[in-house]
Amino acid sequence: MFQLGEKQVLCVEKTVPMGVYLKEKDADLKDGHVLLPKSQVPEGIKPGDEIEVFLYKDSEDRIIATRKEPRLLLHQVGFLTVKDVGRIGAFLDWGLDKDLLLPFHEQPRERVQKGQRCLVAVYLDKSVRLCATMNVYPYLRKDSPYHTGDEVEGTVYQTSDNFGTFVAVDDIYSALIPKKELVQDLRVGERIKARVTMVKPDGKIDLAIREKAHVQLFHDADVILELLKEQGGTLPFTDKASPEQIRDVMKMSKNEFKRAVGHLLKEGRIHIGENSIELIPDPQET
Repeated sequence: MFQLGEKQVLCVEKTVPMGVYLKEKDADLKDGHVLLPKSQVPEGIKPGDEIEVFLYKDSEDRIIATRKEPRLLLHQVGFLTVKDVGRIGAFLDWGLDKDLLLPFHEQPRERVQKGQRCLVAVYLDKSVRLCATMNVYPYLRKDSPYHTGDEVEGTVYQTSDNFGTFVAVDDIYSALIPKKELVQDLRVGERIKARVTMVKPDGKIDLAIREKAHVQLFHDADVILELLKEQGGTLPFTDKASPEQIRDVMKMSKNEFKRAVGHLLKEGRIHIGENSIELIPDPQET
């Protein structure tokens, strides 16, 4: 059986003016054959010889073989570049004569543009044609070598108001930054560095983009001090402000902000009023 989107070793059936017809080894003629175009036929090949090819469909929806190397096989995940945008979607360069279609309905709300590099997976659509999708979740692996505490890099491929931000670690492993860990907006396609906070029994990874609490505390305290100095010594809100206001201004969760404020209060660096936080000048800096 011919496998679209995959490499197969097929047997030369016969030579024709357009190239050679290939079939599965020991297959009957009624099982069909596929054309390897003349430009792809190696010199000296003859009926009965075996050859490895990649199978896809041409512009007339016929299965065709090629010896060219596609950048992605069926169900693989990786980056491809947008060559053009048409009426039904974007067309990606995947190393073959016919570009790979990325339908509009397989793109995020912000559609891709010519020249953009996209993280995609290859799948077969309802018409049994090879297409690309930016919803790579079903195709990501769950056997990463990482453990809790490891530092990783990855690409944001989807955001969810309910769950958080989905990340492809190393562009192949399934990971999530839970909503509670998000202190800044991340965009689809953005490259990030993060820390593994959990490896679940099914192999999926939870991430955080901030340091461990005891390390992050000192960094957050420094951020608050710097902002106080920039604002003339006063912040017009306290740790009782809404989580949304704290997140928007400080890029911290409310709990992280409260911990850092508590640390600065204990150190005698700030005073908390009814509706503001005041900087207490450091005698060594005056």
